[in-house]
Amino acid sequence: MAQITIRRLPDEVHRALQAEAAREGISAEEKARRLLTAGLFPRGEMPFGDWLNALARDLDLDDVTFERDRSGIEAPSFE
Repeated sequence: MAQITIRRLPDEVHRALQAEAAREGISAEEKARRLLTAGLFPRGEMPFGDWLNALARDLDLDDVTFERDRSGIEAPSFE
């Protein structure tokens, strides 16, 4: 993923960004990413990977386990 440095950001903008992030319980960096994405893709045209990440962001999936299908896989026939 790319990185960006924003120079000469007004102090009041930085403080507002930090305050918004704190209210949402996320880092200022994550809040900036979300704001940039929303600004660049205003009609929900978010890249698929970002959309998928956002979809699962608030779900508690740490303790989720899936049963593995241990049945054999049948080899394909190319005849």
